[in-house]
Amino acid sequence: MSTSYAPPVQRLVTELSKLPGVGSRTAQRLAFHILRASAEDASALAEAITEVKEKIGLCEVCFNLTDEARCRICQDPRRDHELICVVEEPSDVIPMERTHEYHGVYHVLGGALSPIDGVDAEDLKIAELFARVTASEGAAREVVLATNPTTTGEATALHIAEELRSRAPAVKVTRLASGLPVGSDLEYADEVTLGKAFAGRRAV
Repeated sequence: MSTSYAPPVQRLVTELSKLPGVGSRTAQRLAFHILRASAEDASALAEAITEVKEKIGLCEVCFNLTDEARCRICQDPRRDHELICVVEEPSDVIPMERTHEYHGVYHVLGGALSPIDGVDAEDLKIAELFARVTASEGAAREVVLATNPTTTGEATALHIAEELRSRAPAVKVTRLASGLPVGSDLEYADEVTLGKAFAGRRAV
């Protein structure tokens, strides 16, 4: 980055370039857009970032993002609370909801098993999932494994399926069907492909 920028501008560009998918040139364009914006718009952006960091936490039940103790999905009595869809990240809930094919609740693992990266079962919300499934009250009828169709996602789904078979043999365990491109993330799947994959889920 050019050293001709004033230090505050350099700092803004540096921070913006840390965002995913934002290179140095895009960061510069965003920085100059912010500089051209009104003071009100710039303050609103800064306040929104501060607010989301201060107020957003994890749901005590499913570990989705929420500004309350429980997320809106877990609080909704119209959802099927005996049907749990397991996803890797909170961002994966959004495309699942867009399909309008799913009316159960979720469980967000917070990642996928990856021993090579030092991510083990203890680092994810897997134990909490087992506790939900085997709880005496509101026990699950079916667990849908919707981890990403990647090597780590498949390994995570296999681990959970094997554990559930031994811990809760009466619970049906299913996996999203083919239709999702291997190696991609749920976040980038279109609604039609994801909807078909969900409708055609299979036992594992």
